[in-house]
Amino acid sequence: MGQVAVLFRVMPQGVETDMKALAEAVRAAVPKDVTIRGLQVKDVAFGLQSLLVSIVMADAGGILESTEHAIAKVPHVESVEVMEEGLL
Repeated sequence: MGQVAVLFRVMPQGVETDMKALAEAVRAAVPKDVTIRGLQVKDVAFGLQSLLVSIVMADAGGILESTEHAIAKVPHVESVEVMEEGLL
């Protein structure tokens, strides 16, 4: 079984969301068998920012969905989107 690299885009509920606190909450929320390789805040428009989360995980069934759901449950997260996915 190989590994998969995934890039998630996490959108906050609004411009008032503390992106540093959101990043730490996302880091704490991901499953233990998932490795976060990077967190980056990107400007979207009109003061709104997104959080790009780069993750490496095993190529196992259901782990991508469980990671996406774990991030979506973090307070102040509006949406989670898989931007890129590829085998390592």
